[in-house]
Amino acid sequence: MGRIVSLIPCSTEIVCALGFGQNLVGRSHECDFPEWVQRLPACTSPKFPIDGTSYEIDQRVKAILAEGLSVYRVDAETLRALAPDVIVTQSQCEVCAASLRDVEQAVCEWIDSRPRIISLEPSALDDVWRDIGTVAAVLGAAERGEELVARLRGRTAAIAERTLPLVERPTVAVVEWIDPLMAAGNWMPELLDLAGASSLLAKAGEHSPWMSFDDLAAIDPDWILVIPCGFDLARTRSEMASLAARPQWRQLRAVRRRRVALADGNQFFNRPGPRLVESLEILAEILHPGEFDFGHRGRGWQLAD
Repeated sequence: MGRIVSLIPCSTEIVCALGFGQNLVGRSHECDFPEWVQRLPACTSPKFPIDGTSYEIDQRVKAILAEGLSVYRVDAETLRALAPDVIVTQSQCEVCAASLRDVEQAVCEWIDSRPRIISLEPSALDDVWRDIGTVAAVLGAAERGEELVARLRGRTAAIAERTLPLVERPTVAVVEWIDPLMAAGNWMPELLDLAGASSLLAKAGEHSPWMSFDDLAAIDPDWILVIPCGFDLARTRSEMASLAARPQWRQLRAVRRRRVALADGNQFFNRPGPRLVESLEILAEILHPGEFDFGHRGRGWQLAD
C-alpha cells in the first residue's frame, strides 16, 4: 500500500496495529500513539484554545458550532504536499476530530491526484471491529484485519468469561465530560457489561447524553468513573474540584465508599481502536480488584483520593 494520512488517533493506532506504520506520512494534531508518530507532520489543528477548564472548552466549542463552523482546521497545503493515496478520517463526532466534510473540502480542488478517503463512524464495539476490517481491506490486507479482530475479540471474551460467574455486579456511572456533565455512551456500556458491571445513564450504541448532577444523585451508583474526552490523568484530577464542590457530592454512595476512579480517557476509553481492549482491562481492575490485575493502575487509572 502507498502513502497514508490518518486524521484521527484511533485510525493511526489501527494502521499501526495492522503493520502499516511505515506507510504513514501524516497525522492529526492529536495522534500520539505509538509515540513515534508525533514526528510526522500534523495536518489538522483546533480552531480554539485547548487549555482551560472543561467548562471553558465546552463554551468555546459550542460558540464555534453555533456559527455552523467546523471545530478543526485541515491544512490543505500540507495534505496535498504529502500526496497521500489514502486518507482516514471520521464522521462520528464533529467535536472529536476533523470530519469527513472537512477533509472533502480540503481535497476538492486537487487536480493531480484523488486520494481514497475512508470515513469511520463507530458507535458500538462491533462497529470498531468492522472499521478495522474496512481499513485493512482498503490497504490490501483483509486477512491481517481478520486476524487482528479475532485476537481482540478473543481477549475481550476471555475477560467476559471470568466476570460472568462473579456475584457482585456493581452499577457504574461514567462521566465523559465534567462541566457540563456528560455520561459516556457508544461502546462504554458494552465494555462495562463485559467487565461485569451495569451501565447507568447511557445506552450502548447511542451517543453520549448530557446529564445533570441531580440525575447522577438520583441513581446513586456503586462506582463513578471519570474519563473526560481528551484529558489525561493529571488533567482529569485537576478538574475534579468542580465536582467535589457540589453540595451533594459527599453524600453519593460511591464517594462515601471511596469508589470514584479516574482514568486516562484520552489514551484509552475515548479512542475506538485496538486499545479498547486495554480499556476493558482497566475496568476489570477497577471493579474487581481481587480478580484482575493487568498492571494498568497508576498509569491508566487511579482512585480519586
